[in-house]
Amino acid sequence: MCYRIGKLGLLNMVKILINVKPNSSKDEFWMDSENNITVKIRAKPIDGEGNEYLIKYLAAEFKISRSLIQIEKGITSRIKRIVLNMEPAKWEAIRKGYKA
Repeated sequence: MCYRIGKLGLLNMVKILINVKPNSSKDEFWMDSENNITVKIRAKPIDGEGNEYLIKYLAAEFKISRSLIQIEKGITSRIKRIVLNMEPAKWEAIRKGYKA
């Protein structure tokens, strides 16, 4: 079962793993030198609030529509597999901007 916001096409998909740290004092996104992604969010992990907030935060951070983001796996886990409906080249450009 996927946690969906909108429907994703199958042509331009990028899958990423994210370690989410909910209930943080501030929102942060960073990627280490080994391409491990960590996201701190202020939302609490209660009743899907954290997942909704994560999608909203990632959409703003990546400058894409929320409908292009889906949590494929890890709805109740802190490690989530996210599917982004975007060109892989666009993801590479975003990723390079965060690389440590």
